[in-house]
Amino acid sequence: MIVKKQPKAISLFAGAGGCSLGFKQAGYNIVYATDFDKSAIETYKKNFPDTLAECKDIKDIDFSQLLVDLELKQGEIDILIGGPPCQGFSTAGPRFWDDPRNHLLKQYIRALEIIQPKWFLMENVEGLLTSNDGEYIRETVKAFVKLGYSIRLEKVYSQEYAVPQRRKRVIIIGNRLGIDFSFPHPTTHSHGKIFRKSSITIEHALFGLPKPTIENKELKYDVDFSNSWAKTLKSKSEIVTDHFIQNIDETQLERISMLKQGQTMKDLPEYLQHPSFKKRAARRVMDGTPSEKRGGAPSGLKRLKFDEPSLTITGAAIREFIHPIEDRCLTIRECARIQTFPDDFIFIGSNGDKIQQIGNAIPPLLAKTFAEHIYNIGFNDNLFESKGVLLDFVLTKSEGLSPALQKTERLLSDLKPKQVPQLTLFENAY
Repeated sequence: MIVKKQPKAISLFAGAGGCSLGFKQAGYNIVYATDFDKSAIETYKKNFPDTLAECKDIKDIDFSQLLVDLELKQGEIDILIGGPPCQGFSTAGPRFWDDPRNHLLKQYIRALEIIQPKWFLMENVEGLLTSNDGEYIRETVKAFVKLGYSIRLEKVYSQEYAVPQRRKRVIIIGNRLGIDFSFPHPTTHSHGKIFRKSSITIEHALFGLPKPTIENKELKYDVDFSNSWAKTLKSKSEIVTDHFIQNIDETQLERISMLKQGQTMKDLPEYLQHPSFKKRAARRVMDGTPSEKRGGAPSGLKRLKFDEPSLTITGAAIREFIHPIEDRCLTIRECARIQTFPDDFIFIGSNGDKIQQIGNAIPPLLAKTFAEHIYNIGFNDNLFESKGVLLDFVLTKSEGLSPALQKTERLLSDLKPKQVPQLTLFENAY
């Protein structure tokens, strides 16, 4: 019997640790994590006491010294996880890397160059694909290839991987071992009514939680974990925190009580529609619209459907997302459940800090799926190092491409070689 070693990972832009949790659950050892957000790092330290976690600006990290401190050599880290936030519109052409708005990406590239992990996984918002007319993602891909990584890029739909939430994100995976690979195969389709008989609905996600309190305090509960999806969320202590109702005024309660499942602010009488909603009610964001031109979602309420995945959990979820059958907004813990955080995962900070940490996180279950997939491909040190190549990309699963994505497709297609270099298929990587 061949026993695989425990892969070592470093997490940059770690946040509260959603990605780290998924990789830890898949058997990885997270040896170092960092983020600039103080409350997020406090949350990280609480839940990952064995990981060296620091609140630092990435530009101040000496990655060469970090490897020395971790008693590791260049190239020994198995995977670098986490991705720099895309900071919107940036300079194209030769000045791209001089633009201060691109400094987080520049620092991420610096980390890759010094640490030289065997693999990396970078996650980001879908606006990354069309920021600055596709120039941002093109320069990103070029930098990864220049460092010797064979990469794939796809827009991933989280609900296809058992996450009870419609959440689209861009994931880029690369390795410098000369391995050709694919993304993990989805377990379900991303559209349609197939959710009603699946285990990725809000009903499954919230299964077993006790009634929320009207004040922030711990609740003890005894859950029937016969629900297969809920088993993954079982709390070791069987105590749930952050499960309380936010205060709302009478007008907001009237709005909430009038909404049926699937309805939003536009379905309310005009006198109850929020002013900010009226301003943007006619706005429709097409798939592929650049992030700097999206302008944010209309401020308003949305009652979720019990038999479907949730809408994307964001920092506004506890103000705008209404429980499917109760006249109240979601609690912080319910949002964490929908993001697939287990009930014994403790969040530190104000209520605003906590929901922001949850909304910004990679769903742990999604991260675990990708972590297991990479683990099965392997970290064989004996494979040759590739010169770097863009293997392929998937920009959307929608029918047809928006004009913005068409530009990006042209730019990325120019980076693909006419003939992909001979690589080792992952089935033979052991």
